Amino acid sequence: MKWPMIVVFVMVFVTVSALGFWAARWRSSDLNRIQEWGLAGRRFGVVMAWFLLGGDVYTAHVLIAIPGLVFGKGALGFYIIPYHILLWPIIFMTLPRFWILARHRGYVTAGDFVRERFGSQTLTLLIALTGILATMPYIALQILGIEVVLSQMGVPVELALVIAFVVLAAFTYFGGLRAPALMSMVKDVLIWLVILIAFIYIPSRLGGLGHVFASIPHTKLALPADQYSAYATLALGSALALFLYPHTLTGMLSVNSHKVVKRSTFLLPINTILLGLLTFLGYIAIAAGIHSSSVYGSNVAIPSLFDTMFPSWFAGFAFAAITIGALVPASIMSIAASSLFSRNIYRVYFRPSCSEEEEARIAKVASLVVKFGALAFVLAFPTYTFANNLQLLGGVWIMQTLPAVFLGLFTNWFHRYALITGWIVGMVAGTWMTLTQNFASVFPLHLGSFTLPFYAALVALLINLLLSWALTPLFHAMNIPAGRDLTTPLDYEAHPIAPELTDIPDRLPVSTPVPSVPPLRSLRPIESREVTLSTPPPQRTAQSTSSPAHMTHLPTSPSQSKIRNVRVEPMQSSSDRRAMQSSPDRRVIRNRDTQQ
Repeated sequence: MKWPMIVVFVMVFVTVSALGFWAARWRSSDLNRIQEWGLAGRRFGVVMAWFLLGGDVYTAHVLIAIPGLVFGKGALGFYIIPYHILLWPIIFMTLPRFWILARHRGYVTAGDFVRERFGSQTLTLLIALTGILATMPYIALQILGIEVVLSQMGVPVELALVIAFVVLAAFTYFGGLRAPALMSMVKDVLIWLVILIAFIYIPSRLGGLGHVFASIPHTKLALPADQYSAYATLALGSALALFLYPHTLTGMLSVNSHKVVKRSTFLLPINTILLGLLTFLGYIAIAAGIHSSSVYGSNVAIPSLFDTMFPSWFAGFAFAAITIGALVPASIMSIAASSLFSRNIYRVYFRPSCSEEEEARIAKVASLVVKFGALAFVLAFPTYTFANNLQLLGGVWIMQTLPAVFLGLFTNWFHRYALITGWIVGMVAGTWMTLTQNFASVFPLHLGSFTLPFYAALVALLINLLLSWALTPLFHAMNIPAGRDLTTPLDYEAHPIAPELTDIPDRLPVSTPVPSVPPLRSLRPIESREVTLSTPPPQRTAQSTSSPAHMTHLPTSPSQSKIRNVRVEPMQSSSDRRAMQSSPDRRVIRNRDTQQ
């Protein structure tokens, strides 16, 4: 073991990890509510959103896998640059719209949206299962990155896996989304510091960037013509897939305004500068004479480079930064996947009447199960191949939710059974193409006499879309019910909404709407709660002393400023919205037992 390196690593890692455990007290609230544990109460502003969404995107995928791909395959690994150039316009177009809709309708997951948009529990189940399944190899990539780093330090592989799993599971379970959010601030600072120093210091030791370029074989420096299609489809497919991952939506829904989503998305491309430098470190590893590992293959490029070129103490600091950079997104991913299970599977098929506390408790346990699933991917996946294939494998699966989630934000034209059929065929086709290539996600597509390597996710998505498009009019012609869309155009518009009303939908009922309640808000429960009025309420009359339990109970003294057990009803029309905005206390309160 390399003790100076390990000592510095432990000091940095323990200090930052302590923030994850302390996060349960940061902006403390009831972590037994899924809105608090899974979305941190939807309170984050621009700065925190920038760090959190950056923690979502800049993971061990870009810290370990992409430089390893450049080290092993050359210029093909630079597909991540156009991938991120395409990514931010897509996110800017979709995430604010989804945030507005989720705020108005009380969504926590993409499954909530699909259930109301297309009126299909089966499609909702498929979306939830896909999100969980696609997240597991992505978490596995983070665990693999931690394993590679710790093994480079001389820590036994089995012990490395146990350490990574226990720490990740512990602060996620107790801190919820607040833990990775708080750690993401420190993580980004550490990563920026390490990469900037590495890009300046290491080339200077190698004789400058000119010597670095001269040391790279031409076959790796220039992209071969037969890889053009693979390069382009990997960039486009990855950009389309990232928005669909549950952890991306979870990070976005934790902010307090759709404007925050836009502003943070506008600022996030700054990190693309860091991404370019980090990717180039794969070339620097070639110039430094780094060799592949018999166990981890090209994935050791960055850890071996830092171990070789940096002083032992700074290498420990850099390894701690990479490890934290893998723990933060893995935590967010497990929270997002567990929310899908507790909300769209457990509450629907096992316990429809479960309480908020039970739902949050199940989500916490599910987050541990998801990590075990990711650990199984690490143990089963051939680690000597490129770790980037884990991320691309998740992309093959999550891409099949694009017609329902991405296109569903803009149209409800598709028939629910057409979407289900397209999903099934797309999943089978994408998985088959990946397995035939030994878990590599670039599939040789034969078009006549031409053979073009394509990202398997895009090929499977094309099949999915064609089936969904062709079967929709067929099912309509057969008079098969398409499912009821419970959203309205007003739900997609940005306008003020009372915070009390948006706090209500922690528990979306899974049963059919009550006939007496209009369908627009039929899925919002009506709860009794305490509210404070800005003006003294009218006094209670004698006729109201025997009022039923469902009626409003007002205080007997005008000096009292609290009303207990006020029935806050969901807004049912645009006139109710205008009334809410113009009322002094910004609430829509139906008072049936007060006489003027």
